[in-house]
Amino acid sequence: MGRNAVIALACGATILTIAMGVRQTFGLFLSPMSIDLGTGRETFALAMAVQNLLWGAAQPFAGAAADKLGALRVLVAGTVAYAGGLVLMAAGTGAFGLHVGGGVLVGLAMSCTSFAVVLGAIGRAVAPEKRSMALGVASAGGSFGQFIMAPIGQGLISAQGWAGALTTMAVIALAMAPLALVLASRSSASAAAQAPAAEQSLGEALTEARGHSGYVYLTLGFFVCGFQVVFIGVHFPAYLTDVGFSAGLGASALALIGFFNIIGSWGCGVLGGRYSKKYLLSALYALRSLAIVVFLVAPKTEITVLAFSAAIGLLWLGTVPLTSGLVAQIFGVRYMSTLFGIVFFSHQVGSFLGVWLGGWAFDATGSYDSIWIASIILGLIAAALHLPIAERPLRPAEA
Repeated sequence: MGRNAVIALACGATILTIAMGVRQTFGLFLSPMSIDLGTGRETFALAMAVQNLLWGAAQPFAGAAADKLGALRVLVAGTVAYAGGLVLMAAGTGAFGLHVGGGVLVGLAMSCTSFAVVLGAIGRAVAPEKRSMALGVASAGGSFGQFIMAPIGQGLISAQGWAGALTTMAVIALAMAPLALVLASRSSASAAAQAPAAEQSLGEALTEARGHSGYVYLTLGFFVCGFQVVFIGVHFPAYLTDVGFSAGLGASALALIGFFNIIGSWGCGVLGGRYSKKYLLSALYALRSLAIVVFLVAPKTEITVLAFSAAIGLLWLGTVPLTSGLVAQIFGVRYMSTLFGIVFFSHQVGSFLGVWLGGWAFDATGSYDSIWIASIILGLIAAALHLPIAERPLRPAEA
């Protein structure tokens, strides 16, 4: 890769480290905030569900804005909203602070600072033959954020309380703005150096994608990804305390998921450059279901918890470089942020249902069993959905 591409990749991966890392700590706040604010778990879960739904609903628009206006403005706006949302959560205003700060503002911020916008900028900066690997490395940045922010978040909560921890994380989030400036300038320079592709309007690109069955299957499959990972990311620490483990094990489990996801995301990016992305996606979803089945039937010990965390971590965000890479491979990179943003909206609808139904099911039954079972069934459905996708590029010059 050229120098501009390497710098763009480094900045994009760091932005994802911060954006995804801070967000992935929210599960650590579920119990202490619910107790101190006098709200049930469903209130916190609903705020996280709103966050995920708005993240997804706004993602196509944020992607389209990045495709049309450039990534810089979108990323800076997202940085400001992210910090503001964390500060409002820290103000301790009960359901209002949770829903407006953690739900609305952080949800909108994630649409501007996460995968669709960042991977779109990186996709335009990197040559086609290196793109799958680069998307894997960038996606691993989000995993690295979870790995380092989970113990940092738990440490901040222990030292400063949950309100102080959220305020400190707001300061950390502001670091995304200068990184966005460098990412935008380097990706624009690299894109300008590449040969221009045949012009296609956004409307034409959307019509083309809507009529492609593979795009529909990718969109449906990504719904399952969202349902599974956000349910686990938010409710797993509380699930572990429910069955008798310490809060520290929950933080360790999230960190371990993040660590192994670094390997999984990078590995899926590399494999996606060599083998069929649709078959890799199918295998990934099937293996997720298998991992959940084994964990549920196994005795609950620290070893089985950590083993499950490692296994699910390998399969966590490997879907992102494969799914985004398949969108770029089939449709090209001109409108990659928009097209992947629409696919990602489906992911976030699944996230909304996974996290909210998790809270609802627990408050209604005292158990997460029904959501675990739903995750298994949906994983098998997703594995089947990816098999008929036609991977042939529609415009080989851009793929």
